Amino acid sequence: MSRWTEADIPDQSGRTVLVTGANSGLGLRTAQVLAAKGAHVLMGCRSVQRGETARQSVRGSAEVLELDLADLVSVRAAADKVEKLDVLVNNAGIMAVPNGRTVDGFERQFGTNHLGHAALTWLLLPVLKQSPGARVVTVSSLAHHAGHMDFADPNFDRRPYTLRGSYGQSKLANILFARELERRSSAVTSIAAHPGLTVTELTNNMADAHRSAVLKIGGRISHLFSQSVEMGALPQLYAATAPEARGGQYYGPGGFNEFRGHPATARMSAAARDDLAANRLWELTSKLTGITPELE
Repeated sequence: MSRWTEADIPDQSGRTVLVTGANSGLGLRTAQVLAAKGAHVLMGCRSVQRGETARQSVRGSAEVLELDLADLVSVRAAADKVEKLDVLVNNAGIMAVPNGRTVDGFERQFGTNHLGHAALTWLLLPVLKQSPGARVVTVSSLAHHAGHMDFADPNFDRRPYTLRGSYGQSKLANILFARELERRSSAVTSIAAHPGLTVTELTNNMADAHRSAVLKIGGRISHLFSQSVEMGALPQLYAATAPEARGGQYYGPGGFNEFRGHPATARMSAAARDDLAANRLWELTSKLTGITPELE
Protein backbone atom coordinates (compact mmCIF):
# COMPACT_ATOMS: atom_id res chain seq x y z
CA MET A 1 0.00 0.00 0.00
CA SER A 2 3.03 2.24 -0.46
CA ARG A 3 1.84 5.84 -0.85
CA TRP A 4 -1.77 4.80 -1.46
CA THR A 5 -3.91 7.80 -2.45
CA GLU A 6 -7.44 8.68 -3.47
CA ALA A 7 -6.43 7.95 -7.07
CA ASP A 8 -6.12 4.26 -6.13
CA ILE A 9 -9.77 3.96 -5.11
CA PRO A 10 -11.62 1.61 -7.49
CA ASP A 11 -14.78 2.75 -9.24
CA GLN A 12 -17.62 2.77 -6.71
CA SER A 13 -20.52 2.96 -9.18
CA GLY A 14 -23.55 1.01 -8.01
CA ARG A 15 -22.43 0.97 -4.39
CA THR A 16 -24.19 2.69 -1.50
CA VAL A 17 -22.13 3.99 1.42
CA LEU A 18 -23.31 5.40 4.74
CA VAL A 19 -20.86 7.76 6.42
CA THR A 20 -21.68 8.95 9.93
CA GLY A 21 -20.68 12.47 10.92
CA ALA A 22 -20.60 13.44 7.25
CA ASN A 23 -21.35 17.16 7.68
CA SER A 24 -17.72 18.12 8.41
CA GLY A 25 -14.12 17.00 8.75
CA LEU A 26 -13.13 13.43 7.95
CA GLY A 27 -16.71 12.36 7.37
CA LEU A 28 -17.39 15.05 4.81
CA ARG A 29 -14.13 14.36 3.00
CA THR A 30 -14.94 10.64 2.91
CA ALA A 31 -18.39 11.40 1.50
CA GLN A 32 -16.96 13.77 -1.12
CA VAL A 33 -14.37 11.29 -2.34
CA LEU A 34 -16.66 8.27 -2.50
CA ALA A 35 -19.43 10.20 -4.27
CA ALA A 36 -16.89 11.46 -6.81
CA LYS A 37 -15.89 7.83 -7.38
CA GLY A 38 -19.48 6.92 -8.26
CA ALA A 39 -20.97 5.76 -4.97
CA HIS A 40 -24.34 6.91 -3.67
CA VAL A 41 -23.53 8.35 -0.26
CA LEU A 42 -25.87 8.54 2.70
CA MET A 43 -24.61 11.38 4.86
CA GLY A 44 -25.50 10.53 8.45
CA CYS A 45 -25.86 13.84 10.30
CA ARG A 46 -27.40 14.90 13.60
CA SER A 47 -28.44 18.23 12.09
CA VAL A 48 -30.27 17.93 8.77
CA GLN A 49 -29.67 21.63 8.11
CA ARG A 50 -25.89 21.34 8.52
CA GLY A 51 -25.99 18.13 6.54
CA GLU A 52 -27.76 19.78 3.63
CA THR A 53 -25.26 22.63 3.67
CA ALA A 54 -22.40 20.11 3.56
CA ARG A 55 -24.10 18.14 0.78
CA GLN A 56 -23.74 21.13 -1.51
CA SER A 57 -19.98 20.49 -1.55
CA VAL A 58 -20.41 16.87 -2.63
CA ARG A 59 -20.06 16.31 -6.35
CA GLY A 60 -22.03 13.18 -7.10
CA SER A 61 -24.98 11.30 -5.66
CA ALA A 62 -25.61 12.01 -1.99
CA GLU A 63 -28.49 12.47 0.43
CA VAL A 64 -28.72 13.44 4.08
CA LEU A 65 -29.87 10.86 6.62
CA GLU A 66 -30.89 12.28 9.99
CA LEU A 67 -28.92 10.40 12.64
CA ASP A 68 -28.17 11.23 16.26
CA LEU A 69 -25.85 8.57 17.66
CA ALA A 70 -26.56 9.79 21.20
CA ASP A 71 -30.21 8.71 20.85
CA LEU A 72 -31.03 5.06 20.17
CA VAL A 73 -34.51 5.98 18.92
CA SER A 74 -32.85 8.14 16.26
CA VAL A 75 -30.41 5.34 15.43
CA ARG A 76 -33.29 2.90 14.89
CA ALA A 77 -35.22 5.39 12.79
CA ALA A 78 -32.20 6.01 10.57
CA ALA A 79 -31.48 2.30 10.14
CA ASP A 80 -35.10 1.67 9.17
CA LYS A 81 -34.73 4.10 6.24
CA VAL A 82 -31.74 2.30 4.70
CA GLU A 83 -32.84 -0.17 2.03
CA LYS A 84 -29.49 -0.85 0.36
CA LEU A 85 -25.99 -0.64 1.80
CA ASP A 86 -22.57 -1.88 0.74
CA VAL A 87 -20.27 0.01 3.09
CA LEU A 88 -20.82 1.54 6.52
CA VAL A 89 -18.20 4.03 7.74
CA ASN A 90 -18.58 4.62 11.48
CA ASN A 91 -16.75 7.93 11.44
CA ALA A 92 -18.62 10.32 13.74
CA GLY A 93 -17.32 11.07 17.18
CA ILE A 94 -16.99 13.52 20.04
CA MET A 95 -13.79 14.13 22.00
CA ALA A 96 -12.95 15.40 25.47
CA VAL A 97 -16.43 16.78 26.12
CA PRO A 98 -17.66 17.78 29.59
CA ASN A 99 -19.27 15.03 31.64
CA GLY A 100 -22.80 14.43 30.44
CA ARG A 101 -25.34 11.83 29.36
CA THR A 102 -26.88 10.70 26.11
CA VAL A 103 -30.66 10.59 25.69
CA ASP A 104 -30.56 6.99 26.93
CA GLY A 105 -28.48 7.80 30.00
CA PHE A 106 -25.05 6.61 28.83
CA GLU A 107 -21.86 8.59 29.40
CA ARG A 108 -21.64 10.84 26.34
CA GLN A 109 -18.35 9.71 24.78
CA PHE A 110 -18.87 5.98 25.35
CA GLY A 111 -22.51 6.29 24.36
CA THR A 112 -21.91 8.26 21.17
CA ASN A 113 -18.58 6.92 19.93
CA HIS A 114 -19.18 3.26 20.71
CA LEU A 115 -22.73 2.34 21.71
CA GLY A 116 -24.43 4.45 19.04
CA HIS A 117 -22.21 3.06 16.30
CA ALA A 118 -22.51 -0.52 17.55
CA ALA A 119 -26.30 -0.22 17.59
CA LEU A 120 -26.34 1.27 14.10
CA THR A 121 -24.05 -1.47 12.77
CA TRP A 122 -26.14 -4.25 14.27
CA LEU A 123 -29.41 -2.79 13.02
CA LEU A 124 -27.97 -2.48 9.51
CA LEU A 125 -26.57 -6.02 9.34
CA PRO A 126 -29.66 -7.46 7.59
CA VAL A 127 -29.21 -4.90 4.79
CA LEU A 128 -25.42 -5.20 4.67
CA LYS A 129 -25.61 -8.99 4.39
CA GLN A 130 -27.47 -8.61 1.10
CA SER A 131 -24.38 -7.02 -0.44
CA PRO A 132 -21.50 -9.24 -1.60
CA GLY A 133 -18.31 -7.84 -0.13
CA ALA A 134 -20.04 -5.61 2.40
CA ARG A 135 -17.70 -3.72 4.72
CA VAL A 136 -17.96 -1.98 8.06
CA VAL A 137 -15.22 0.54 8.84
CA THR A 138 -14.96 1.80 12.40
CA VAL A 139 -12.80 4.86 13.06
CA SER A 140 -10.72 4.77 16.22
CA SER A 141 -7.84 6.98 17.40
CA LEU A 142 -4.28 7.01 18.64
CA ALA A 143 -5.93 7.76 21.99
CA HIS A 144 -6.98 4.10 22.26
CA HIS A 145 -3.45 3.35 23.48
CA ALA A 146 -4.31 5.16 26.72
CA GLY A 147 -7.74 3.54 26.95
CA HIS A 148 -8.94 1.15 29.61
CA MET A 149 -12.23 -0.74 29.56
CA ASP A 150 -13.96 -0.67 32.94
CA PHE A 151 -16.66 -3.28 32.47
CA ALA A 152 -18.01 -2.76 35.97
CA ASP A 153 -18.51 0.97 35.41
CA PRO A 154 -18.33 1.84 31.68
CA ASN A 155 -20.53 4.92 32.08
CA PHE A 156 -18.57 6.51 34.94
CA ASP A 157 -21.47 6.16 37.34
CA ARG A 158 -19.15 5.59 40.31
CA ARG A 159 -15.57 6.32 39.26
CA PRO A 160 -14.37 9.91 38.72
CA TYR A 161 -14.98 11.16 35.19
CA THR A 162 -11.98 12.32 33.20
CA LEU A 163 -11.98 13.70 29.65
CA ARG A 164 -9.08 11.57 28.48
CA GLY A 165 -10.15 8.45 30.33
CA SER A 166 -13.59 8.49 28.79
CA TYR A 167 -12.36 9.26 25.30
CA GLY A 168 -9.63 6.63 25.46
CA GLN A 169 -12.13 4.01 26.62
CA SER A 170 -14.53 4.84 23.77
CA LYS A 171 -11.77 4.61 21.15
CA LEU A 172 -10.51 1.33 22.60
CA ALA A 173 -14.08 0.05 22.42
CA ASN A 174 -14.18 0.97 18.72
CA ILE A 175 -11.31 -1.40 17.91
CA LEU A 176 -12.56 -4.18 20.18
CA PHE A 177 -15.97 -3.96 18.52
CA ALA A 178 -14.51 -3.98 15.01
CA ARG A 179 -12.39 -7.05 15.76
CA GLU A 180 -15.25 -8.94 17.40
CA LEU A 181 -17.60 -8.16 14.51
CA GLU A 182 -15.02 -9.61 12.12
CA ARG A 183 -14.71 -12.74 14.28
CA ARG A 184 -18.45 -13.31 14.63
CA SER A 185 -19.78 -12.46 11.19
CA SER A 186 -18.92 -14.16 7.91
CA ALA A 187 -21.25 -11.86 5.95
CA VAL A 188 -19.36 -8.57 6.38
CA THR A 189 -15.73 -7.53 6.50
CA SER A 190 -14.98 -5.42 9.56
CA ILE A 191 -11.96 -3.11 9.61
CA ALA A 192 -10.73 -0.37 11.96
CA ALA A 193 -8.82 2.77 11.02
CA HIS A 194 -7.51 6.00 12.52
CA PRO A 195 -6.57 9.41 11.04
CA GLY A 196 -3.38 10.14 12.96
CA LEU A 197 -3.00 13.77 14.00
CA THR A 198 -5.58 15.51 11.86
CA VAL A 199 -7.04 18.81 13.02
CA THR A 200 -10.81 18.87 12.44
CA GLU A 201 -13.95 20.41 13.91
CA LEU A 202 -13.81 17.70 16.58
CA THR A 203 -12.21 20.24 18.93
CA ASN A 204 -15.34 22.42 18.83
CA ASN A 205 -17.16 20.27 21.38
CA MET A 206 -14.27 19.90 23.81
CA ALA A 207 -14.39 21.22 27.34
CA ASP A 208 -13.08 24.80 27.18
CA ALA A 209 -9.91 24.30 29.18
CA HIS A 210 -8.96 21.16 27.32
CA ARG A 211 -9.65 22.75 23.94
CA SER A 212 -7.45 25.73 24.80
CA ALA A 213 -4.60 23.43 25.76
CA VAL A 214 -4.99 21.31 22.64
CA LEU A 215 -5.08 24.33 20.34
CA LYS A 216 -2.09 25.90 22.07
CA ILE A 217 -0.03 22.74 21.71
CA GLY A 218 -1.42 22.11 18.24
CA GLY A 219 -0.30 25.52 17.07
CA ARG A 220 3.26 24.69 18.05
CA ILE A 221 3.51 21.23 16.53
CA SER A 222 0.97 21.24 13.70
CA HIS A 223 3.55 22.22 11.10
CA LEU A 224 5.70 19.27 12.17
CA PHE A 225 3.30 16.43 12.91
CA SER A 226 -0.32 17.10 11.92
CA GLN A 227 -1.78 16.61 8.48
CA SER A 228 -4.67 17.78 6.35
CA VAL A 229 -8.17 16.34 6.44
CA GLU A 230 -7.53 15.03 2.93
CA MET A 231 -4.62 12.93 4.21
CA GLY A 232 -6.34 12.05 7.48
CA ALA A 233 -9.27 10.51 5.63
CA LEU A 234 -7.05 8.16 3.60
CA PRO A 235 -6.86 5.29 6.13
CA GLN A 236 -10.65 5.00 6.39
CA LEU A 237 -11.01 5.34 2.62
CA TYR A 238 -8.43 2.60 2.22
CA ALA A 239 -10.32 0.38 4.67
CA ALA A 240 -13.60 1.08 2.87
CA THR A 241 -12.46 0.50 -0.69
CA ALA A 242 -9.06 -1.12 -1.18
CA PRO A 243 -9.37 -4.72 -2.43
CA GLU A 244 -6.31 -5.66 -0.39
CA ALA A 245 -7.64 -4.29 2.93
CA ARG A 246 -8.18 -7.19 5.32
CA GLY A 247 -10.86 -7.84 7.89
CA GLY A 248 -9.81 -7.56 11.51
CA GLN A 249 -6.95 -5.19 10.62
CA TYR A 250 -6.29 -1.66 11.80
CA TYR A 251 -4.98 1.00 9.42
CA GLY A 252 -3.54 4.46 10.02
CA PRO A 253 -0.90 6.87 8.72
CA GLY A 254 2.44 5.18 8.07
CA GLY A 255 4.71 8.03 9.14
CA PHE A 256 6.45 8.83 12.44
CA ASN A 257 4.40 7.53 15.38
CA GLU A 258 1.45 7.18 12.98
CA PHE A 259 0.90 10.93 13.22
CA ARG A 260 0.79 11.49 9.47
CA GLY A 261 1.44 9.80 6.15
CA HIS A 262 -0.13 7.41 3.70
CA PRO A 263 -2.15 4.40 4.92
CA ALA A 264 -0.30 1.52 6.54
CA THR A 265 -1.02 -1.21 9.05
CA ALA A 266 -1.33 0.47 12.46
CA ARG A 267 -0.33 -0.71 15.90
CA MET A 268 -2.97 -1.90 18.32
CA SER A 269 -2.44 -1.72 22.06
CA ALA A 270 -2.37 -4.95 24.05
CA ALA A 271 -5.81 -4.03 25.39
CA ALA A 272 -7.16 -3.72 21.84
CA ARG A 273 -5.86 -7.21 21.01
CA ASP A 274 -7.60 -8.79 24.01
CA ASP A 275 -10.07 -11.29 22.56
CA LEU A 276 -11.74 -11.93 25.91
CA ALA A 277 -12.33 -8.21 26.38
CA ALA A 278 -13.75 -7.95 22.85
CA ASN A 279 -16.23 -10.73 23.59
CA ARG A 280 -17.11 -9.18 26.93
CA LEU A 281 -17.69 -5.77 25.35
CA TRP A 282 -19.95 -7.34 22.71
CA GLU A 283 -22.15 -8.89 25.37
CA LEU A 284 -22.20 -5.71 27.47
CA THR A 285 -23.11 -3.63 24.43
CA SER A 286 -26.02 -5.92 23.63
CA LYS A 287 -27.26 -5.63 27.19
CA LEU A 288 -26.98 -1.83 27.30
CA THR A 289 -28.56 -1.19 23.88
CA GLY A 290 -31.16 -3.96 24.08
CA ILE A 291 -30.15 -5.16 20.61
CA THR A 292 -29.35 -8.74 19.68
CA PRO A 293 -27.52 -8.69 16.32
CA GLU A 294 -28.65 -10.95 13.49
CA LEU A 295 -25.28 -12.34 12.52
CA GLU A 296 -26.26 -15.01 10.00
